[in-house]
Amino acid sequence: MQLIEAEREFPFSGADFDYLVALVYEKSGIVLKPHKRNMVYSRLSRRLRDLHLRSFSEYCELIQSEGGADEVGSLINAITTNLTKFFRESHHFDHLRDTVLKDLTQQAAKGAAKELRIWSAGCSSGEEPYSIAMTMVEAMPVLAEWDARILATDLDSSMIERAKAGVYSVAALTAVSKGTRVRHFDPERGAKGERWVVAEQLRRLITFKQLNLLKPWPMKRQFDAVFCRNVMIYFDTATKAELIGRIGKVLKPNGWLYLGHSESVLGDNSGFKLVGRTIYQKASS
Repeated sequence: MQLIEAEREFPFSGADFDYLVALVYEKSGIVLKPHKRNMVYSRLSRRLRDLHLRSFSEYCELIQSEGGADEVGSLINAITTNLTKFFRESHHFDHLRDTVLKDLTQQAAKGAAKELRIWSAGCSSGEEPYSIAMTMVEAMPVLAEWDARILATDLDSSMIERAKAGVYSVAALTAVSKGTRVRHFDPERGAKGERWVVAEQLRRLITFKQLNLLKPWPMKRQFDAVFCRNVMIYFDTATKAELIGRIGKVLKPNGWLYLGHSESVLGDNSGFKLVGRTIYQKASS
Protein backbone atom coordinates (compact mmCIF):
# COMPACT_ATOMS: atom_id res chain seq x y z
CA MET A 1 0.00 0.00 0.00
CA GLN A 2 1.33 3.42 -0.95
CA LEU A 3 1.77 5.84 1.90
CA ILE A 4 -0.19 9.07 1.43
CA GLU A 5 2.20 12.00 1.63
CA ALA A 6 0.11 13.79 4.24
CA GLU A 7 0.27 10.74 6.50
CA ARG A 8 4.05 10.58 6.54
CA GLU A 9 5.92 11.41 9.72
CA PHE A 10 8.64 13.12 7.66
CA PRO A 11 8.13 15.14 4.45
CA PHE A 12 9.71 13.21 1.56
CA SER A 13 9.67 14.98 -1.80
CA GLY A 14 10.35 13.57 -5.22
CA ALA A 15 13.54 15.62 -5.31
CA ASP A 16 14.68 14.04 -2.02
CA PHE A 17 14.04 10.55 -3.41
CA ASP A 18 15.81 11.31 -6.70
CA TYR A 19 18.87 12.63 -4.85
CA LEU A 20 19.08 9.55 -2.61
CA VAL A 21 18.56 7.19 -5.56
CA ALA A 22 21.43 8.84 -7.46
CA LEU A 23 23.71 8.79 -4.41
CA VAL A 24 23.04 5.14 -3.61
CA TYR A 25 23.72 4.17 -7.22
CA GLU A 26 26.95 6.19 -7.29
CA LYS A 27 28.27 4.70 -4.05
CA SER A 28 27.06 1.10 -4.31
CA GLY A 29 25.70 0.37 -7.78
CA ILE A 30 22.33 -0.47 -6.24
CA VAL A 31 19.42 0.54 -8.48
CA LEU A 32 16.36 1.90 -6.66
CA LYS A 33 13.39 2.13 -8.99
CA PRO A 34 10.37 4.41 -8.33
CA HIS A 35 8.35 1.63 -6.70
CA LYS A 36 11.04 1.44 -3.98
CA ARG A 37 10.15 4.90 -2.65
CA ASN A 38 8.14 3.60 0.30
CA MET A 39 10.91 1.15 1.14
CA VAL A 40 13.47 3.97 1.17
CA TYR A 41 11.19 6.06 3.39
CA SER A 42 10.63 3.21 5.82
CA ARG A 43 14.28 2.25 6.15
CA LEU A 44 15.60 5.79 6.51
CA SER A 45 12.95 7.10 8.89
CA ARG A 46 14.82 5.56 11.81
CA ARG A 47 17.94 7.47 10.80
CA LEU A 48 15.98 10.73 10.77
CA ARG A 49 14.66 10.01 14.26
CA ASP A 50 18.13 9.13 15.55
CA LEU A 51 19.53 12.33 14.07
CA HIS A 52 16.60 14.46 15.29
CA LEU A 53 15.82 15.66 11.79
CA ARG A 54 12.41 16.91 10.67
CA SER A 55 12.39 16.05 6.97
CA PHE A 56 14.21 14.16 4.24
CA SER A 57 15.36 17.46 2.79
CA GLU A 58 17.25 18.08 6.04
CA TYR A 59 18.71 14.59 5.75
CA CYS A 60 19.89 15.30 2.19
CA GLU A 61 21.39 18.59 3.38
CA LEU A 62 23.24 16.74 6.13
CA ILE A 63 24.76 14.30 3.65
CA GLN A 64 25.90 17.19 1.46
CA SER A 65 27.39 19.09 4.39
CA GLU A 66 31.08 19.14 5.30
CA GLY A 67 30.74 16.30 7.78
CA GLY A 68 28.12 14.36 5.84
CA ALA A 69 30.43 11.76 4.29
CA ASP A 70 30.21 9.62 7.43
CA GLU A 71 26.43 9.40 7.05
CA VAL A 72 26.67 7.85 3.60
CA GLY A 73 27.78 4.55 5.15
CA SER A 74 24.73 4.54 7.43
CA LEU A 75 22.53 5.32 4.42
CA ILE A 76 23.88 2.37 2.44
CA ASN A 77 23.59 0.08 5.46
CA ALA A 78 19.94 1.07 5.90
CA ILE A 79 19.07 0.49 2.24
CA THR A 80 20.81 -2.86 1.86
CA THR A 81 18.59 -5.92 2.25
CA ASN A 82 20.12 -8.68 4.40
CA LEU A 83 17.90 -11.74 3.99
CA THR A 84 19.89 -14.90 4.60
CA LYS A 85 19.89 -18.20 6.44
CA PHE A 86 22.13 -21.18 7.03
CA PHE A 87 22.47 -23.51 4.02
CA ARG A 88 20.20 -21.30 1.91
CA GLU A 89 19.83 -22.87 -1.57
CA SER A 90 21.21 -26.12 -0.19
CA HIS A 91 22.06 -27.57 -3.62
CA HIS A 92 25.03 -25.19 -3.74
CA PHE A 93 26.50 -26.71 -0.61
CA ASP A 94 25.83 -30.22 -1.92
CA HIS A 95 27.77 -29.32 -5.07
CA LEU A 96 30.55 -27.73 -3.04
CA ARG A 97 30.88 -30.93 -1.01
CA ASP A 98 30.39 -33.55 -3.73
CA THR A 99 32.21 -31.87 -6.62
CA VAL A 100 34.48 -28.99 -5.65
CA LEU A 101 35.95 -30.30 -2.40
CA LYS A 102 36.03 -33.90 -3.65
CA ASP A 103 37.94 -32.90 -6.79
CA LEU A 104 40.44 -30.81 -4.85
CA THR A 105 41.00 -33.64 -2.37
CA GLN A 106 41.66 -36.07 -5.23
CA GLN A 107 44.08 -33.65 -6.86
CA ALA A 108 45.93 -33.23 -3.56
CA ALA A 109 46.26 -37.01 -3.29
CA LYS A 110 48.07 -36.89 -6.65
CA GLY A 111 50.50 -34.25 -5.43
CA ALA A 112 48.69 -30.95 -5.94
CA ALA A 113 49.05 -28.28 -3.27
CA LYS A 114 46.67 -28.58 -0.34
CA GLU A 115 45.33 -25.08 -0.77
CA LEU A 116 41.71 -23.93 -0.76
CA ARG A 117 40.30 -20.43 -1.17
CA ILE A 118 36.58 -19.54 -1.20
CA TRP A 119 35.01 -16.09 -1.30
CA SER A 120 31.58 -15.30 0.12
CA ALA A 121 30.82 -12.01 -1.65
CA GLY A 122 27.80 -10.51 0.08
CA CYS A 123 28.04 -12.51 3.29
CA SER A 124 25.41 -10.51 5.19
CA SER A 125 25.25 -11.60 8.86
CA GLY A 126 27.52 -14.61 8.36
CA GLU A 127 25.23 -17.55 7.73
CA GLU A 128 26.66 -18.21 4.27
CA PRO A 129 30.39 -18.30 5.12
CA TYR A 130 29.73 -20.33 8.26
CA SER A 131 27.71 -22.78 6.13
CA ILE A 132 30.66 -23.00 3.74
CA ALA A 133 33.00 -23.62 6.68
CA MET A 134 30.77 -26.37 8.08
CA THR A 135 30.68 -28.02 4.67
CA MET A 136 34.46 -27.92 4.45
CA VAL A 137 35.00 -29.34 7.94
CA GLU A 138 32.47 -32.13 7.42
CA ALA A 139 33.74 -33.08 3.95
CA MET A 140 37.47 -32.89 4.63
CA PRO A 141 38.52 -34.80 7.78
CA VAL A 142 42.17 -33.75 7.28
CA LEU A 143 41.33 -30.08 6.70
CA ALA A 144 43.90 -29.13 9.37
CA GLU A 145 46.60 -30.20 6.89
CA TRP A 146 45.34 -27.71 4.31
CA ASP A 147 45.98 -24.03 3.78
CA ALA A 148 42.24 -23.32 3.69
CA ARG A 149 40.65 -19.89 3.99
CA ILE A 150 37.27 -18.27 3.42
CA LEU A 151 37.05 -14.56 2.66
CA ALA A 152 33.67 -13.13 3.66
CA THR A 153 32.81 -9.59 2.55
CA ASP A 154 29.78 -7.33 2.59
CA LEU A 155 28.98 -3.73 1.79
CA ASP A 156 27.10 -3.32 5.08
CA SER A 157 29.61 -2.72 7.89
CA SER A 158 27.00 -3.48 10.57
CA MET A 159 26.43 -6.93 9.05
CA ILE A 160 30.16 -7.61 9.12
CA GLU A 161 30.20 -6.91 12.85
CA ARG A 162 27.25 -9.25 13.42
CA ALA A 163 28.94 -11.94 11.35
CA LYS A 164 32.17 -11.60 13.31
CA ALA A 165 30.24 -11.98 16.57
CA GLY A 166 28.84 -15.29 15.31
CA VAL A 167 25.91 -15.42 17.73
CA TYR A 168 22.62 -16.86 16.46
CA SER A 169 19.20 -17.62 17.87
CA VAL A 170 17.65 -21.08 17.84
CA ALA A 171 15.23 -19.85 15.18
CA ALA A 172 18.15 -18.87 12.92
CA LEU A 173 19.52 -22.41 13.20
CA THR A 174 16.41 -24.26 12.00
CA ALA A 175 18.19 -25.41 8.82
CA VAL A 176 21.07 -26.82 10.86
CA SER A 177 20.60 -30.37 12.12
CA LYS A 178 20.97 -30.97 15.85
CA GLY A 179 24.14 -33.00 15.32
CA THR A 180 25.71 -30.32 13.16
CA ARG A 181 24.77 -27.63 15.65
CA VAL A 182 26.35 -29.54 18.51
CA ARG A 183 29.56 -30.07 16.51
CA HIS A 184 29.95 -26.50 15.33
CA PHE A 185 28.24 -24.25 17.86
CA ASP A 186 28.48 -23.69 21.60
CA PRO A 187 25.54 -22.54 23.73
CA GLU A 188 25.92 -18.92 24.72
CA ARG A 189 26.64 -18.60 28.42
CA GLY A 190 23.52 -17.61 30.32
CA ALA A 191 21.23 -17.84 27.27
CA LYS A 192 19.63 -21.14 28.39
CA GLY A 193 20.04 -22.73 24.98
CA GLU A 194 18.26 -19.91 23.15
CA ARG A 195 21.41 -18.49 21.54
CA TRP A 196 24.39 -20.29 20.06
CA VAL A 197 27.92 -19.13 19.31
CA VAL A 198 29.98 -20.32 16.35
CA ALA A 199 32.80 -22.62 17.48
CA GLU A 200 36.43 -21.65 17.05
CA GLN A 201 37.10 -24.35 14.45
CA LEU A 202 34.84 -22.45 12.04
CA ARG A 203 35.93 -18.97 13.06
CA ARG A 204 39.58 -19.56 12.29
CA LEU A 205 38.75 -20.46 8.69
CA ILE A 206 37.08 -17.11 7.92
CA THR A 207 38.27 -13.54 7.46
CA PHE A 208 35.48 -10.94 7.49
CA LYS A 209 36.00 -7.65 5.66
CA GLN A 210 33.82 -4.71 4.60
CA LEU A 211 34.01 -4.37 0.82
CA ASN A 212 32.17 -2.46 -1.89
CA LEU A 213 32.09 -4.76 -4.92
CA LEU A 214 32.18 -1.78 -7.28
CA LYS A 215 35.42 -0.42 -5.81
CA PRO A 216 38.96 -1.88 -6.20
CA TRP A 217 39.43 -5.34 -4.70
CA PRO A 218 42.51 -5.95 -2.52
CA MET A 219 42.72 -9.72 -3.12
CA LYS A 220 45.85 -10.88 -4.91
CA ARG A 221 45.29 -14.64 -4.90
CA GLN A 222 42.69 -16.49 -6.97
CA PHE A 223 39.78 -18.46 -5.57
CA ASP A 224 38.58 -22.01 -6.13
CA ALA A 225 34.96 -20.90 -5.71
CA VAL A 226 33.00 -17.69 -5.29
CA PHE A 227 29.54 -17.40 -3.74
CA CYS A 228 27.94 -14.19 -5.04
CA ARG A 229 24.29 -14.90 -4.35
CA ASN A 230 21.39 -12.45 -4.34
CA VAL A 231 23.78 -9.54 -4.86
CA MET A 232 23.36 -8.78 -8.55
CA ILE A 233 19.59 -8.38 -8.23
CA TYR A 234 20.28 -4.81 -7.12
CA PHE A 235 22.44 -3.91 -10.16
CA ASP A 236 21.68 -2.77 -13.70
CA THR A 237 22.76 -4.83 -16.71
CA ALA A 238 26.06 -3.02 -17.29
CA THR A 239 27.08 -3.32 -13.63
CA LYS A 240 26.19 -7.03 -13.59
CA ALA A 241 28.32 -7.70 -16.66
CA GLU A 242 31.25 -5.80 -15.17
CA LEU A 243 30.98 -7.70 -11.89
CA ILE A 244 30.88 -11.09 -13.61
CA GLY A 245 33.97 -10.15 -15.60
CA ARG A 246 35.85 -9.14 -12.48
CA ILE A 247 34.84 -12.32 -10.65
CA GLY A 248 36.15 -14.32 -13.59
CA LYS A 249 39.55 -12.71 -13.15
CA VAL A 250 39.83 -13.72 -9.49
CA LEU A 251 38.70 -17.31 -10.09
CA LYS A 252 41.19 -20.03 -10.87
CA PRO A 253 40.82 -21.84 -14.22
CA ASN A 254 37.88 -24.26 -13.87
CA GLY A 255 36.83 -22.38 -10.71
CA TRP A 256 33.21 -22.26 -9.60
CA LEU A 257 30.67 -19.45 -9.28
CA TYR A 258 27.41 -19.76 -7.32
CA LEU A 259 24.66 -17.21 -7.97
CA GLY A 260 21.26 -16.58 -6.40
CA HIS A 261 18.12 -18.38 -7.57
CA SER A 262 16.93 -15.45 -9.73
CA GLU A 263 20.34 -14.51 -11.14
CA SER A 264 22.31 -15.64 -14.17
CA VAL A 265 25.53 -14.99 -16.04
CA LEU A 266 24.79 -12.66 -18.94
CA GLY A 267 25.82 -13.43 -22.51
CA ASP A 268 27.69 -16.25 -24.22
CA ASN A 269 31.08 -14.57 -23.93
CA SER A 270 31.26 -14.37 -20.16
CA GLY A 271 33.87 -17.12 -19.86
CA PHE A 272 31.49 -19.25 -17.77
CA LYS A 273 29.40 -22.30 -18.56
CA LEU A 274 26.23 -23.31 -16.75
CA VAL A 275 26.67 -26.74 -15.15
CA GLY A 276 23.78 -26.84 -12.68
CA ARG A 277 21.03 -24.75 -11.18
CA THR A 278 22.71 -21.32 -10.74
CA ILE A 279 26.10 -23.08 -10.72
CA TYR A 280 28.72 -21.90 -13.21
CA GLN A 281 32.23 -23.03 -14.02
CA LYS A 282 34.95 -20.80 -15.41
CA ALA A 283 36.56 -21.92 -18.66
CA SER A 284 39.94 -23.60 -18.23
CA SER A 285 41.73 -20.97 -20.31
